[in-house]
Amino acid sequence: MQKRRLGQSNLQVSALGLGCMGMSFSYGAPKDKGEMIALIRAAVERGVTFFDTAEVYGPYTNEELVGEALAPLRGKVAIATKFGFRMKPDGSPGWAGVDSRPEHIKQVVEGSLKRLRVDAIDLYYQHRVDPEVPIEDVAGAVKELIEQGKVKHFGLSEAGAQTIRRAHAVQPVTALQNEYSLWWRRPEAEIIPLLEELGIGLVPYSPLGKGFLTGAMNENTKLASNDFRSTLPRFQAEAMKANQAVVDLLSAIAKRKNATPAQVALAWLLAQKPWIVPIPGTTKLARLEENIGAADVELSAAELSEIDSAARKIQVQGDRYPESLEKMTGI
Repeated sequence: MQKRRLGQSNLQVSALGLGCMGMSFSYGAPKDKGEMIALIRAAVERGVTFFDTAEVYGPYTNEELVGEALAPLRGKVAIATKFGFRMKPDGSPGWAGVDSRPEHIKQVVEGSLKRLRVDAIDLYYQHRVDPEVPIEDVAGAVKELIEQGKVKHFGLSEAGAQTIRRAHAVQPVTALQNEYSLWWRRPEAEIIPLLEELGIGLVPYSPLGKGFLTGAMNENTKLASNDFRSTLPRFQAEAMKANQAVVDLLSAIAKRKNATPAQVALAWLLAQKPWIVPIPGTTKLARLEENIGAADVELSAAELSEIDSAARKIQVQGDRYPESLEKMTGI
């Protein structure tokens, strides 16, 4: 697989990464650990060198999974993880609030290093902006960790333009992880131009719309109560019925390209900027191979224009998150 450089940094990774959250968190019950280790290693065999996890996924169990799976492959891969949440006292899934106090960051990095079985974290994101802590203090804490050799690169997630600019002035930001796809294009207005100006890479999470853009879901899809999508406005039956128009657009292009809707959705993202690295997640080998195949789907300028023109006429229905979660984002 082709490599991409995240912004102006020296962090070079595969054009497509692998989001590992769903293997143990949010999308129903955790999957079999042995099967997921095999899947992660299968991704490496197929050229994937960029893996995404977070302390809060589980909590902790996803970092442990990724750490065990990639332990024999040190030096061949880059692992990104995240800080910034305060865990529930009983250790149950979810979080008790945000916490990016410098002393907290310096404490939790030790746990992530241990669980990931690494001496240094390749890319360390602030998971969500903490309104109680100046971003300069957060960037300064990560800068210290970089100077100590515990972290290699600093990242932000779902941060607003001014937050990114202020953080970058203290410690250069290597990558921003934001939701970005054909059904969530808000980053195009202000964030992507800023990233281009500052030389920061973009790592789109949910590049397949949390599974919807694959075409495998419709208004009749029943989501389990422990699947967090069941709580999202965009995954209610009426919204999914209306949003089928986006999948229909992808399907029409895919048919002509001898590809799948998911591959076209990912190829569209890859075509936007050379410093964009999507991280689709999956728990199935067939889906992994399908996603990787997107790197070989080339969309012409005319096809990109056609997709863009058609997509702009579609009014995507439903908020992406409930209001309480949306407030935790900066865009």
